[in-house]
Amino acid sequence: MAKPLVVVESPTKVKTLKKYIGKEYNIVASVGHIKDLPSKELGIDIESGFKPIYKNIPGKQKVISSLKKAAKDVSDIYLAPDPDREGEAIAWHIADVLAQKGRKFHRVLFHEITKKAVQDAIKSPEALHKDKYEAQQARRMLDRIVGYQISPLLWRKVKGGLSAGRVQSVAVRIICERERAIQVFDPKEYWSMTAHLQNEDSPPFPAKLVKKNSEKFTIPNETVSTSILNDLSEEKFIIQEIKKKTTKRNPLPPFTTSKLQQESIRKLRFSAKKTMMIAQQLYEGIDLGHGEPEGLITYMRTDSTRISSEAAQEALKMIQERFGEQYALEKPRFFKNRKKAQDAHEAIRPTSVYNTPEKVEPFLSKDQFALYALIWKRFVASQMQQALINNVSVSIQAGNYLFTSSGSTIKFPGFMTLYLSADDEIESKDEKQKPVLPELKEGVELRLDKLEPKQHFTMPPPRFSEASLVKELEENGIGRPSTYAAILSTIRGKGYVELIKGYFRPSELGFIVNDLLVQCFPNVFDVDFTAKMEDDLDRIEDAKIKYFEILNRFYEPFSKEVDSASECMLSIRGVGFETGLICPECNHHQLHIKIGRNGHYLGCDGYPDCTYTRNYIRDEKGKIQPVEPAQSEMTDKFCEKCEKPMMLKSGKYGDFLACSGYPDCKNTQSIHPNSNGKPIGIKCPETNCTGDVVEKKSKRGNIFYGCSNYPDCTFASWDKPVEKKCPNCGADFLVEKSTKKKGTYLLCISKNCGYEETD
Repeated sequence: MAKPLVVVESPTKVKTLKKYIGKEYNIVASVGHIKDLPSKELGIDIESGFKPIYKNIPGKQKVISSLKKAAKDVSDIYLAPDPDREGEAIAWHIADVLAQKGRKFHRVLFHEITKKAVQDAIKSPEALHKDKYEAQQARRMLDRIVGYQISPLLWRKVKGGLSAGRVQSVAVRIICERERAIQVFDPKEYWSMTAHLQNEDSPPFPAKLVKKNSEKFTIPNETVSTSILNDLSEEKFIIQEIKKKTTKRNPLPPFTTSKLQQESIRKLRFSAKKTMMIAQQLYEGIDLGHGEPEGLITYMRTDSTRISSEAAQEALKMIQERFGEQYALEKPRFFKNRKKAQDAHEAIRPTSVYNTPEKVEPFLSKDQFALYALIWKRFVASQMQQALINNVSVSIQAGNYLFTSSGSTIKFPGFMTLYLSADDEIESKDEKQKPVLPELKEGVELRLDKLEPKQHFTMPPPRFSEASLVKELEENGIGRPSTYAAILSTIRGKGYVELIKGYFRPSELGFIVNDLLVQCFPNVFDVDFTAKMEDDLDRIEDAKIKYFEILNRFYEPFSKEVDSASECMLSIRGVGFETGLICPECNHHQLHIKIGRNGHYLGCDGYPDCTYTRNYIRDEKGKIQPVEPAQSEMTDKFCEKCEKPMMLKSGKYGDFLACSGYPDCKNTQSIHPNSNGKPIGIKCPETNCTGDVVEKKSKRGNIFYGCSNYPDCTFASWDKPVEKKCPNCGADFLVEKSTKKKGTYLLCISKNCGYEETD
């Protein structure tokens, strides 16, 4: 009789599982999803109660045939895709493809890939989770409805190739609104006053002015600051009160997905996408020298801080052994989940605390080790004693004015011995910069060394980094932790935002598309509306509401907005946005922001009578400024094709060199030193090419990867090559892709291969 079949998502899991259960079970991989809504049609029967019309994914026929072959004569099939909504959908679609009379399907959830966890999960299978599957279906259909009905509007009104997304467009809106808040911000002047004081022969210590006549106040300008200096010139500085107390600082919970992404971005400088890719590797298994892979962390897509009592007890034992009794708790510390958190999985933790970072380091890459150490330390620290901080604050009276000074020392480091979060590190640095206060007594007069007034200005709200944007999305209930990496990747890939020096800024295209969408679809792309929709998806999974009820409630007003937008959405191709600027050529009509074949530009509203056009930029206040074209000038460089002098010219994408022999010779060159791109350590895959794959920017500012020998070699890819040989065809590298449907995964782009390693 044929062995029972276990179906997982990722081929990399197959090898691991064969070591654990390969004698009793046959194990194969679906390589991610095998079915989806069709790519060239809506794929939803709205009239029949929002029934999805699934089709086999193009290119997956070979995988499906392989699954059917493996399932032949098998009566029990164990479906073990990842334990989340996407994994549930994969499981249902596999069951649909392999269904036959008498065959039984069992759902298996691997929360960690260790021998015990795998064997326990196989022994205790569950039924397929219909409600979780329907929650995934609802999300997929909502995203499809929004994308398929709004994107064509953007193609007609703005330009082809654009897209709108139910969640991604809200993320762009958040970035655009923050940028506009920065642009309209008006700095306000204020002053601080610091007294440098001494007690007998002690070094001076600073004290800040905080109150006047027992009330908090601000110093608005230099005139008031000077007046205060005059008031204080004859006053005595007397210690009014000294407060000493010991505060307790608790460790943070183990990581959730979003917190791991935020901390990894801030401490390791990993992107959210890179963090999830490495976490997937640690979850699926690493060979620690025993001849078989072992999962090092629990499942990495979770918003729960729950941990098992067994894991907590193991941590306590290890803390006693490694750090001593004074660092260990008497009983485990458990953390309450925040409101709305799903509790299907534990927090992200090491599968065994005895797999210490130093023990596993020889078997991990540099990046794998850095992320694993972060996860291990955070978890172990969560089970260590509190830190005790001694704080001293001193209030000093000077006439009608009150100054304060404070300092702190660590009485007992507790968990801080092992781990400080990025925020803790900042706080710890600030505490170290606080003054060391001398021994002081109440009622003692201090000697004034000097008074230091200082001018300040209020600061605008900061732009979002990857970490702070993930935090903003999480706090507003936008998307789910498993989708953040794809959201951040998508909004950059579409050219709606740019990441400049680690911070997001909207591109001009991002501003244009965002303004149109918010104007025509105020509800769909509203932050609160989107957050409520996420709550509704959770309610579907919790069997509190049916998916078609949510879709029906959404679709009726949405379809009316689509109909209205078809007629009313402003055409940026034709009319364009008003700017309030008068055309300098005709001095009559207004300049409008338009989009043409080569991108956005300023054009006179009097066209075709007035043909004035210009490129433009926005200053730091968002004000539009036309850019006058530079005059061509001869340079000392020569054309490598016809040897005529090259001329400096200005085009839409900046200055460039062009052959003076035009139109007979149309050779052009970039003048930027980085035009050849940034090497990423991978050789060009083209036969007989000796070039390197380099990171480049397209004319529209999008990142792509091409050969350093261009134009002699024309290899190019939008997807980032990863230095990993394809186990199927032996190609030198795979490429990294990220989609809502599959998450982040690796793909072989060699012809007739199509190998995938899916999250």
